[in-house]
Amino acid sequence: MQSQTVDNLDVYTFLSNIYGMDIYGVDKPFQRVLQYFLSRVPKLNELGLFAGRELLEVTDYVDKLSRPKHIMWDINGNRVDRVWLNPAERYVLERLIYDFGINKPPYRGGSWHEHYAMGFLVSDPGLYCIITITNQTAYALYKYGSDDLKKYVPRLIGEDKPPYFGATWFTEVQGGSDLGANTTMARMEGGVWRLYGEKYFASGVGLADIALVSARPEGSKPGAKGLALFAVPRVDSRGNLNFIVRRLKDKSGTNSVPTGEVEFHGSEAYIVGDLPNGIYYIMEDLMVSRLANAVGAIGVARKAYLEAYEYANKRRAFGKLLIEHPLVIRDLMDMEVTLEGAMALTFKAIDEFDKSWHDNPPYSERYHYARLLTHIAKNVTADAAAYITRLAMELHGGIGFLSEYPIERWHREALITPIWEGTSNIQALDMLEAMSKKNAHVVLINDLENIVASIKEKDYHNIAESAMNIMRTALQDITSLSPVETEFRAKDILTTLGHAISVIVLTDMADKLSLERYAVIARLYLDRYLRGGYRVGSLGLGKKIVDLKEEVVSYA
Repeated sequence: MQSQTVDNLDVYTFLSNIYGMDIYGVDKPFQRVLQYFLSRVPKLNELGLFAGRELLEVTDYVDKLSRPKHIMWDINGNRVDRVWLNPAERYVLERLIYDFGINKPPYRGGSWHEHYAMGFLVSDPGLYCIITITNQTAYALYKYGSDDLKKYVPRLIGEDKPPYFGATWFTEVQGGSDLGANTTMARMEGGVWRLYGEKYFASGVGLADIALVSARPEGSKPGAKGLALFAVPRVDSRGNLNFIVRRLKDKSGTNSVPTGEVEFHGSEAYIVGDLPNGIYYIMEDLMVSRLANAVGAIGVARKAYLEAYEYANKRRAFGKLLIEHPLVIRDLMDMEVTLEGAMALTFKAIDEFDKSWHDNPPYSERYHYARLLTHIAKNVTADAAAYITRLAMELHGGIGFLSEYPIERWHREALITPIWEGTSNIQALDMLEAMSKKNAHVVLINDLENIVASIKEKDYHNIAESAMNIMRTALQDITSLSPVETEFRAKDILTTLGHAISVIVLTDMADKLSLERYAVIARLYLDRYLRGGYRVGSLGLGKKIVDLKEEVVSYA
């Protein structure tokens, strides 16, 4: 080994093969997805370098050696309930908020694609959670807040200093995803709303300057429709601490974000929007985080893939490089095909959300279509991330299981994505609701049929039409099922729809951008997920797609 390598003071270069990489610049498929939806390739290389260097090292260090610490009391005996972050994590957060403006685009003339593209590059679930819950808070206050509440927005999106952090506290111990079981009560006392109760999974505790909280106004109807949405500042109008942080959770991942339990003992609160529409605002705000969950999942998967690909080009086994073994090519190809399909699906959902996010309750057909796509994308990407990160560990062998390297952490981080923001069962049930009550699947079929009809290249059109037929069959099949049987099969239906959408979007990308590579990816995805497996001849294609370059390839 050369001494200049050994003497390198950048120690993290010894722990990661992608450290120092512009993870945006090397990711041509991701750039093409953005080009397809935005008609341009955003300039995100500076963030790509930051994400592949400082952010990569800091988040790994925080996870292993410097997790957030609950500071309950100050030196003078006052209850403060703050969280002490590693200064490097604070630096990274402030760079993302101020220098890169990650939360600004939707509110200042940009698009949700730009925000989520930056989230994809960040994709540390803990750190990106802090960014996301802050963005969710900005979203609700920007869209539905009173004039006084809107004053928080500039600091939440990084326009003013110091920054404000937000949070969304909806989950209670007795209900979990069942928001209708919430018991936190809101009572009007002397012209001021006050909250009484507790939240069990509260991310951003000790950081949040203002939090969105679900609560049940005294005398309101039972169930989810009896909930209202409140904004709860960290300190009340008298300058006193407004809620109590009971403790922080000890988690297997997402350790960059402090997650804990919160108590409200008459906490001063401010209603967001109209009192009867609380559950609609809550579910709308969850769309923002579910899309963030999707881009975070595929972003983690991309980093794991890049680590696996770089390792396969360096490690020798049985007389040759790993990358020269057909089974390794097959694994890398499977990871890449899965990932590119998930990218296409996710940004299709983001695109529809971007077109409809200004809608208000009871919303338009377009909004419910975006919601349908969000449920599907959240599930499919979570499954993809868990699979890709596990396979990346396996390709590293025993090294992938050691906690001193980042590979195992990618898998730990990926495992939260099927749970956060509603489990797979919740997404499947909400998908059925969007179909049965809002007819969102009708809009889906019409939209995708128009896309397929617009594809000019005959071979590409045939690929997309095959996926379209599978989707039609899946939707027709459930019409003959009982409600119980439909619910039993809901996740299978969701997955089939997600895979078919991925194929159609990838094929349309190939057609509209005149890049055959994405038709090949679409065909491989169709074979892998909707036709039972890859066909003979796929090995040669795998060799040409795993390096993320855009060689001219064709499906034999």
